[in-house]
Amino acid sequence: MSVETLVSKVAACQKACNFCFDACLKEDHVQMMTECIRSDRECADLCGVVLTFAQRDSKVLPEIVAACAKACQLCAEECEQHDHDHCQECARACRKCEAACHEFLATVA
Repeated sequence: MSVETLVSKVAACQKACNFCFDACLKEDHVQMMTECIRSDRECADLCGVVLTFAQRDSKVLPEIVAACAKACQLCAEECEQHDHDHCQECARACRKCEAACHEFLATVA
């Protein structure tokens, strides 16, 4: 997988996580969404790091992509527990990003 393809999936995931984070804050029972909000932020932040380091052709990109895959997995698992459309959309984006991260890692191994 090319870095450009990875960047595309990571950027889409970051966008979905940021949207979900913001939407969770507007839910009536925001206290019930705290873990979702936390996982959205962590995943979005790691996606941002991947995007930055991919632009630099960094030697540590594989390690960062591996951490991003883990954050995507955890965020998807959390969002899948909620019925909100924004959570379900976020979970799908995270699963696609997680798969892209693993595919990228397989090409650099």
